[in-house]
Amino acid sequence: MDLGLAGRTALVAASTSGIGEAVARALAAEGARTVVCGRRGERAKQIAAELPEAVGIEVDLLDEDGPGRLLDATAAAFGRPDVLVLNGPGPRPALAADVALADVDAALDTLLRQQIRLATGALPAMRERGWGRILAVGSTGIAAPLPNLALSNLSRAALAGYLKTLAAEVAADGVTVNLLLPGRIETDRTAALDAANAARLGRSVAETMQASIESIPARRYGRPAEFAAAAAFLCGAPASYITGTALRCDGGLVRGL
Repeated sequence: MDLGLAGRTALVAASTSGIGEAVARALAAEGARTVVCGRRGERAKQIAAELPEAVGIEVDLLDEDGPGRLLDATAAAFGRPDVLVLNGPGPRPALAADVALADVDAALDTLLRQQIRLATGALPAMRERGWGRILAVGSTGIAAPLPNLALSNLSRAALAGYLKTLAAEVAADGVTVNLLLPGRIETDRTAALDAANAARLGRSVAETMQASIESIPARRYGRPAEFAAAAAFLCGAPASYITGTALRCDGGLVRGL
């Protein structure tokens, strides 16, 4: 299937590792001019050098002007983005009863405020062209809140509400806005959460992972490339009538439809 991404400019936030890196590689493989970015500038440049047409940019999106500088750097390299993938590191594990307001502020900075700045900064050019894709990497916690991840659950749910509202506002301009929700994907983040859950439950990490795998109908963790393939489709031309939707890539983990 031709995803119609050749020559498009794709900006993937937080793309120096894990899911973000996999999505950047998938979009580049489809012919998109790809912007890889993160706080590890050398790593961003290394990944970009391995892709057909890409640039690596060092940026801290938690800086007040970080999103604006990233969009300007993207425009200088390839033009304003046609595709924007919103991604960011998850906050620390926490029980809901233990959450402090300072924790909430930090989580919203990481998973809501920077994404809004990026989306609102990228939208004018997308709407003017009559074509654009905004895709957020979310979490199955939006569909079924995850234990010991209260900060992630609340901040990702807030972003989902914002993006669903935005999707209706820009659909007539040819811009789609969707979320792709990973279940348990083989990344450093998942490994860290397994270790945290093992410590909380007084189990070994191996036991915790096995219990996690047994809760997934597919009986395994997902691979970043599998998630990235779904992301590339949602960013492509054939997905032009899919908007305001949260699609799960979770091996059947969430039992609801």
